[in-house]
Amino acid sequence: MTPTHTTTGPKGTAPAAPRTGRTGPPRRLLLAATVAACLPYLGIKTAWLSGVHIGIPEGSELLAPENTASLTLANSLTLVMDAAVVVLALALALPWGRRLPAWLTALPLWTATGLLAPIAVAVPVLSLLGAATGDGTVTQETRASLDGWVFTVVYTGFGIQALTLGALAALYVRDRWGHLLRGRLAALDAAAPTAPARRAIAVTAAAAALLPLVTQLLWSAGARTGLPAHQAERTDNAFRLIAGLDALAAAAAAAGILLLAFPAGRAGAIRLRTAVALAWTGSGVLTARGGWSLLTGLFDDGMVDPSRQATALMTLTYSVEVLAGMLVLATGAHLFAERAAERAAEPATGRAPDTAHAAHTGHTGYTPAK
Repeated sequence: MTPTHTTTGPKGTAPAAPRTGRTGPPRRLLLAATVAACLPYLGIKTAWLSGVHIGIPEGSELLAPENTASLTLANSLTLVMDAAVVVLALALALPWGRRLPAWLTALPLWTATGLLAPIAVAVPVLSLLGAATGDGTVTQETRASLDGWVFTVVYTGFGIQALTLGALAALYVRDRWGHLLRGRLAALDAAAPTAPARRAIAVTAAAAALLPLVTQLLWSAGARTGLPAHQAERTDNAFRLIAGLDALAAAAAAAGILLLAFPAGRAGAIRLRTAVALAWTGSGVLTARGGWSLLTGLFDDGMVDPSRQATALMTLTYSVEVLAGMLVLATGAHLFAERAAERAAEPATGRAPDTAHAAHTGHTGYTPAK
């Protein structure tokens, strides 16, 4: 198997560069599946932008003349977003993508995680609930706006994208950054000069995540506080499930960043990649979901009945979600930039391997993945 981290050379020499994974059959298959899953959505959006109203029934509010400008902007944006998934899949699967600056792949991947992870969970759960209870996931009002098959095609495609892009991302991260994710939290340098600042920001991010955690959890449980009048009358399965997932994301982001900022005591025995996965996924979902909710609120302004528009509490919740997610991202990015620099400097300075890391992983230095 391709090593997932740098290996040390002779004492006093720079570490050898990690071997990058080849574009073998698994990657090619995952790439093809991702691109194929994007095509239906890209086709529908292109048709709508071209004036072909496929999947939009007569009398739909989407066809109202006053909505034309907002819908054109929204359709253009979502078309570009799904096209970006294709580009991201290419970068994750092909050799040139492993030569890109880290931020140029990590940031789009983080955003894609935030957008697609809730869909990957919600779609199968809602399908099972619909089959068991007969309560469909598409409301009568939604059916009046779009044909039912549009949702089936679009969200099936999103679900496939989540699975295949996630697999490509796992391979990419293993090859490029796997060496930074090895070991336990105890291996982190808690005495670093910037550690106090990181801890302060981490606490701020976790505190900010409390608001969406509480509000989304209440909405998931059926509370109507802060909901628009129309939504308060009937909170369906989809709304409650998505609210629950948002609350879970807030909890994951807070837990992950606090573990990374305070890797002492019993927390030190937790695997580093576990804390990173919590912070990465939670913050991505918070930022993407909150940001998208704010953006769609702008698109909906004037297009929907005031009784259905977001309330002040909803807007505040979504805004704080974005803030908390960005704080977690900034803290984690800074931590791992330092960690990468430290790992690169260790062989050159002749410094001994981290004893805490050795104690938890059972070896010193770096060894190839088994």
